[in-house]
Amino acid sequence: MKVKLQLLFLGFAILIVIAMTFFMYALFYPLKYQDYILTASLTYNVKPEVIASVINAESSFNSEAVSSKGAVGLMQVMPSTAEYLAQQLNLSTYDLFEPEINIMLGSYYLSYLIDQFGDLKIAVCAYNAGPNRVRKWLNEQNISDKNINEFNIPYAETRNYLKKVLKNINFYQNCFN
Repeated sequence: MKVKLQLLFLGFAILIVIAMTFFMYALFYPLKYQDYILTASLTYNVKPEVIASVINAESSFNSEAVSSKGAVGLMQVMPSTAEYLAQQLNLSTYDLFEPEINIMLGSYYLSYLIDQFGDLKIAVCAYNAGPNRVRKWLNEQNISDKNINEFNIPYAETRNYLKKVLKNINFYQNCFN
């Protein structure tokens, strides 16, 4: 009887650990708007796990998020950047709080940055710090895409942002594959 109770308790404990693990992943790695992410991925040639990772890092999938600097929505697009992107996409009206629009504009911008810099890590840094700032420190430090790392990024916020996005990509790859 004692062995059966111990086995029952062990089984119950394992179930609790599994449930807590699932809860923690759902808390730290939410995944919403998969259809919009997949559409933007195919349209702008950015892997869906990259888009989801940026959304997680920017807003934790909160479509109503507004930063202290004025960035809006899931992918935290600045209104001035959104205006330029909307012109490029021939959008006459847009709402940055609308998930589909925000994901489309943010993914288009991410694709543009990847094309501009030719490297995902540098593009992610540019998404966070701005392309002009990134070009400046790349030139000042004579850094190429082959040797960018967390130690030669001069902005702590951008260093931490890059680490978070790369960590998120590892998780979201499993969701989209």
